Amino acid sequence: MRIRFLQRGGQRLFLDLVILKLKSPSLRGLLQFGFDVPYSTLKNYYVGARLMPEELVRDFCDVAGLEFGGLDVEDVEDNWGKVLGGEVGKR
Repeated sequence: MRIRFLQRGGQRLFLDLVILKLKSPSLRGLLQFGFDVPYSTLKNYYVGARLMPEELVRDFCDVAGLEFGGLDVEDVEDNWGKVLGGEVGKR
């Protein structure tokens, strides 16, 4: 499952809060806490180009001491937003 923040720019605000709570110097500094995510993917999450997986959001919450239930989010399927290529191509 993927997590979509309901507030516009909420994903960036969430990552900024995690950086602040962990006293990390930057977004790249989050990787020192043992997250197995490439830095380029982390940047895509930060600018909102991609939705974050639920397990990664929960891991960030656990490490930063945040409560997952307090976030204003909704679950979406992993294939949310994919193009229906076959339907459009039949025309």
